[in-house]
Amino acid sequence: QVHVVESGGGLVQAGGSLRLSCATSGRTFRTVTMGWFRQAPGKEREFVAAQKWATSSTYYAYYADSVSGRFTISRDIAKNTVYLQMNSLKPEDTAVYYCAAQYSSGNYFQLREYEYWGQGTQVTVSS
Repeated sequence: QVHVVESGGGLVQAGGSLRLSCATSGRTFRTVTMGWFRQAPGKEREFVAAQKWATSSTYYAYYADSVSGRFTISRDIAKNTVYLQMNSLKPEDTAVYYCAAQYSSGNYFQLREYEYWGQGTQVTVSS
């Protein structure tokens, strides 16, 4: 069983920054694909960012167009934790943010390809 726990959400003014953390346990972390998704009220859950293992200590990062250049995904192998650094936040970034782990070799941007999910953390950006 894999446990995924997000933290770091909160209330921030537009233009501000937040860093979300996602701690995992239960299976090897080095090669797992980790993704961040978000769901705003009344909307479907959508892809935000993902990090996929390539070789050795090299990872590829992928971002939704709406956050590219503002958000950065990274991981700390020693802590089994993945981060989402969010800068230049906008009111439209307001959502519940979810972290997910994918141990299969599916598409990184598709929700159904992720086997394990956290409970979500609320991010609210005020104008």
